[in-house]
Amino acid sequence: MQIDGFRFDLASTLARELYKVNMLSPFLATINQDPIISTSKLIAEPWDVGPGGYQVGNFPPKWAEWNGKYRDLVRRFWRGDPGVLGEFATRLSGSPDLYQENGRKPKASINFVTSHDGFTLLDLVSYNNKHNESNGMFFEGGTEENYSNNFGIEGQTTDKEIIGRRFRRMKNYILTVLVSQGVPMILGGDEIGRTQMGNNNSFCQDNQINWFNWNLDLERLELLNFTKHIIGLRRSNPVLMRRNFFRDGVTQGTND
Repeated sequence: MQIDGFRFDLASTLARELYKVNMLSPFLATINQDPIISTSKLIAEPWDVGPGGYQVGNFPPKWAEWNGKYRDLVRRFWRGDPGVLGEFATRLSGSPDLYQENGRKPKASINFVTSHDGFTLLDLVSYNNKHNESNGMFFEGGTEENYSNNFGIEGQTTDKEIIGRRFRRMKNYILTVLVSQGVPMILGGDEIGRTQMGNNNSFCQDNQINWFNWNLDLERLELLNFTKHIIGLRRSNPVLMRRNFFRDGVTQGTND
């Protein structure tokens, strides 16, 4: 068995000393100096629930990070929020504003729109609000701000026009993630339009809320095939997987 790397949940906790986060903490220094662990893939969820815990862009050079700023900005862009085009271009380019200064590469940015925390992709385009009532009062949780858009109807619908618009938006999200510089991450099930019925904190559900439905209708089958195609497009075009960030300036080509 081979272990390629580790993903650390709420990773800012690893660097927390009393009430502040210290990226020079003994624990992170130990990982950085370990001859085996330091050469594996290290992925941080770069926040926790404590004060100053949001540390996107601040982890040491050998680390990659779940890019929460990418997630939120891409959601806002496709929702149609004003004034975000410039930052959208920055996120599409690998977020050099977050990772370039300390010598990291585009691969430091784990680009995603959805994860096991929060809405699935279909729910992101189907619900304006979370619906966690089935969790019970002690586990309801889940973020209030999802940057989502239900296209006029909350939840499932038989309106073909709205269904079509939702699936087009899902394709926009998938395409954006897969053509962005950095490392793409797609939530399992998003490629087949899985829903949690508006629950954005479904960790406690062992039922149809979390189960996969493999009986795909035409829209879901088309979404799956679209995702496969875009993954193939990324693999066959190295320009979408640059080792270094883009640079300003003019490149002098050869004369004809």
